[in-house]
Amino acid sequence: MSVNDYEKQQQYAIGADSPSDHGVKDVDHKANHISEAADLYGDVQTAENFGYVQRGLKSRHIQFIALGGTIGTGLFLGIRDAFANAGPVSVLLGYTITGCAVFAMMQCLGEMATWLPLPGAIPQYCARYADPALGFAVGYNNWYQCAITLCAEISAAAVVVSFWDQEEKYSPAIWITLIIVIIVGLNIFAVSIYGEAEFIFASIKIITIIGLLITGLVIMLGGAPDKDRRGFRYWKEGAMKEYVGTGATGRFTGLWSTLVNASFSYGGVEMVAVAAGEAANPRKNIPKAVRRVFWRILAFYVLGSFIIGVTVSSNDPQLSDSSAKGAQGSPWVIAMKNAGIPVLPHIINAVILTSATSSGNAFLYTGSRYLFGVAQNGQAPKFLLTCTKSGVPYYCVAITASIALITYMSVSTGANTVFLWFQNLTTIAQLFTWCSICVTYTRFRKALIAQGVDRNTLVFKSVFQPYTAWIAFTYFALILVFNGFKVFTQSPWGPDQLTSFFTAYVGVLIFVLLYAFWKIFKRTKFVIPAEADIWTGKAALDAEVWPEQIPRNFLEKFWFWLC
Repeated sequence: MSVNDYEKQQQYAIGADSPSDHGVKDVDHKANHISEAADLYGDVQTAENFGYVQRGLKSRHIQFIALGGTIGTGLFLGIRDAFANAGPVSVLLGYTITGCAVFAMMQCLGEMATWLPLPGAIPQYCARYADPALGFAVGYNNWYQCAITLCAEISAAAVVVSFWDQEEKYSPAIWITLIIVIIVGLNIFAVSIYGEAEFIFASIKIITIIGLLITGLVIMLGGAPDKDRRGFRYWKEGAMKEYVGTGATGRFTGLWSTLVNASFSYGGVEMVAVAAGEAANPRKNIPKAVRRVFWRILAFYVLGSFIIGVTVSSNDPQLSDSSAKGAQGSPWVIAMKNAGIPVLPHIINAVILTSATSSGNAFLYTGSRYLFGVAQNGQAPKFLLTCTKSGVPYYCVAITASIALITYMSVSTGANTVFLWFQNLTTIAQLFTWCSICVTYTRFRKALIAQGVDRNTLVFKSVFQPYTAWIAFTYFALILVFNGFKVFTQSPWGPDQLTSFFTAYVGVLIFVLLYAFWKIFKRTKFVIPAEADIWTGKAALDAEVWPEQIPRNFLEKFWFWLC
């Protein structure tokens, strides 16, 4: 980088984060990308023929992807079922306990992603440090999870739009088409466009949830139009409700059901690591995002579940109204309506719509990068490595986006049954991903030790290892095994019970089959720590120079701290 370019770096306005922000892409910078690609592909010719992803995600993109990744439709809508079934204290405990486990898992992922930030990182880590068969299983497991969840989010967005179209004048297919076009458009041109979209979406969600937390506190203290000081009234009427069974057993099963619900709600928190391969200055931005996971969980989910528990009764019949569309079924909206606050339901519905669109946008991006990562492992056709000049693996994006066409099945009543079956395939894929991250980290840690790397020299060193990894793994494994516990309490079994059992555990069969296929087909072996590939691609990244940001005033200092 020239002296003039460095001087430009010092003159960045708020929001400018790296040389790429102002189009400063010198020859050395491009050479490093080719070198990094060559390291991963195996030769320079392959890298030049196929291209490579680019580090076009700025610091603020990464931070807001991390922030927005924890706020989805689960916080606005999905939490209502757990709340109605288990009660306010069980929900608060469930989201807190699961949040601690997710934080532990992110500590493991953060250390690996900071050491070697790769595109579609997780399957590559599994293949390099643990077992190529695990990388294959995790890669395809994550890809189909993202692809089908993309369909679910698009379908959810179409349903949310119906909040303003109660008479159903327009076919849901119109909204599905519009949302697919928007999401594909945000992903196909450049990763920076995706980053800007997520920055805007995340900003909307963050502002909304902060506003809801403040409004909920006002309602709790009696400042709403109805002047009703609720306090902890709803805790007294049923803090921990009975779910399956009675007495202590019923309350425990209620709590356990919230653990399962919370695990699904936290899905997507690992997206920041998937984006690490396209992040500017990853050694600075990824640790910053990972360290803030705890505070995001505390601020949004723990405080959010607490506020819901003191503003809405878990016995409110509106929580179990299956005919409610869009925001009508949100416990936040129910709290506003009961407190006599008008207009807000429309605002919240608009936010839920942007949230669903944001999630669809993120799952298309993440799914395409998982497919790209599997191709880098040599476990998918080589043409999937092809990237545009702006660094977008367009074949991966196109194939993942094509799965979104399944969403049209939700329009037809008969086909909707099949669509829901496909959607249920993803219910526990998330837990397998988290378990795999924890196991892979333990192998990565052994590889560092075996190859003479002092963990005290790492840019990001996760805490209390390896105990953190094994505790998180045990927790997620227990939820994975017992997530369908309710079906075993019902007797005799009929078609409904068999469907519930299949829904709860078919994901286990799929993952095992993926792992066994590659294990047998390629006869892979567990990676020996001393031979684990922890170095390929690292030299090119270490050669990157990211100028230090020097704030000129208090406002810039605050912005650089935030982003």
